[in-house]
Amino acid sequence: MKRCQAMATKKRGSQALIQSMINQGIKYVFGIPGAKVDQLFEDLQYSDDPNAPKLVVARHEQNAAFIAAGIGRLTGKPGVVATTSGPGVSNLTTALMTATAEGDPVIGLGGQVPRDDLSRLTHQSIPSKELMSFAAKSSVEVQDANNLSEAFMNAYTAAVSPKAGAAFISLPADVLSDDVDRPVIKTLTTPQASQASEKTLDKIVTLLKAAKLPVILAGMRASSEEVTTALHQLLAKVSLPVVETYQGAGIISHEFEKDFFGRVGLFRNQIGDTLLKQSDLVLAIGYDPVEYEARNWNIEHNDAVINLDSVAPELSNDYQPDMVIEADIAETITALTNKIPDDYRLSDQSVAHLNTLKEEFEDEKLVETEAKPGTVHPLSIINELQQRVDDATTVTVDVGSHYIWMARHFRSYRPRHLLFSNGMQTLGVSLPWAIAAKLVRPNEKVVSVSGDGGFLFSGQELETAVRLNLNIVQLIWNDGYYDMVKFQEEAKYGRYAGVEFGPVDYVKYAESFGATGLRVSDPTELGKTLDQAFSTEGPVIVDIPVDYSDNIKLKSALLKDILN
Repeated sequence: MKRCQAMATKKRGSQALIQSMINQGIKYVFGIPGAKVDQLFEDLQYSDDPNAPKLVVARHEQNAAFIAAGIGRLTGKPGVVATTSGPGVSNLTTALMTATAEGDPVIGLGGQVPRDDLSRLTHQSIPSKELMSFAAKSSVEVQDANNLSEAFMNAYTAAVSPKAGAAFISLPADVLSDDVDRPVIKTLTTPQASQASEKTLDKIVTLLKAAKLPVILAGMRASSEEVTTALHQLLAKVSLPVVETYQGAGIISHEFEKDFFGRVGLFRNQIGDTLLKQSDLVLAIGYDPVEYEARNWNIEHNDAVINLDSVAPELSNDYQPDMVIEADIAETITALTNKIPDDYRLSDQSVAHLNTLKEEFEDEKLVETEAKPGTVHPLSIINELQQRVDDATTVTVDVGSHYIWMARHFRSYRPRHLLFSNGMQTLGVSLPWAIAAKLVRPNEKVVSVSGDGGFLFSGQELETAVRLNLNIVQLIWNDGYYDMVKFQEEAKYGRYAGVEFGPVDYVKYAESFGATGLRVSDPTELGKTLDQAFSTEGPVIVDIPVDYSDNIKLKSALLKDILN
């Protein structure tokens, strides 16, 4: 009798893996099926547990991983992607590498040949664990079904631990189908936050009081809800200028607009670059060098730099902080706010200088020139879009010339609502991230912004968006070139090479997937077309012919320029 009871409690390896996901609140598994991982897909599809993750089939493994990473960026909890062996796993590489570079927690589950085929040159047998060790923070291969729950929970911990990123688990097919007789690991406890010591806080206050022009550089790890809230409380007590990185976009809310001094990234010619150059104290909060290397913004080596982060900084000739604080960022900012004297203020001279700096840059703001007939100027697109979104709207941005325009001129007032790939600058992220955003924020507007070059890297996921009936507005800035490369080649060589491609009818493309396709044939109809897109049910593509003639002004040097 006891033996029968024991047999009744047994699970397959894939079922133990699914229960581990349930215990951690995983809501979705994105992926593409295959023979080496079909047991997991079967058990997901037909699970009778209402809390089991929903299986969402994508149209390419890389895009499935982009969607999962988008879930990670938006929620701070890992998204999960599952693929079959061989090319199914290798197609994850770019997406997991991007997630690891840009701090997005994601767990990749890769099918593998049965264990007795691992050392043979057989169908779809590749060294998955070794391959992914270069793209992910951790990479393991499970050899016993009883270890599956442990492997998943350790992957979860690795994915969310600072610096967040990708974790990969290789799953031999026979391990997924084997019996498990150990209980799965329960829900993980949240690590206790720790703040900087009183002595450290006192030193920061001393440096702040001595500085004439302290500046906050808010990076990717300052964009969580907890850190943003703590930073707002600091700014409510004392007004300090803040410069955002691209992944820090939206940290500054409407309430603290006066403290916003732009974003930095790519070319060293923005108001934020000038302010960082002039500052005698930079408080870098959650800053990661992959966003914007210190050799770009700290060329002159500021008098003092304080690095406040949850991870140790990467040191270089251009980045050697005078203080390194490795602690919970939000807790430390809150404690610092309480430490700062109530009467602390920037000097009148510093405030006047900041006001003048803002006025100068407002006066020098790029003036829109008349676009070529039948095309639209980038600023017109941005201005029309800005009028049709609210603070809750999520805008995902692909890589290309449009990405620079959006990063510089489009305003967002909530963190992780304006998304950029600024570590790897990976083409194709925008539509998959938009799918993730609509799943996480179903009641809010979601806009994806791509160029015609980058859109087709992941455009097949339009079918996924149609199948899920997601209201996503996809803008395509269409000019017929890989223009971000083109205009930089022209700046460097006076000509361009290898950047042209043929036209695509994106209206028919959209319609072939069951989506709505709109085209801006008359530039004066842009606003009306956008209104139609936002009022249409389901995914909508808006094809916008763009005139990038003013692109060269994006790199015009206000400071010494660096072409990437």
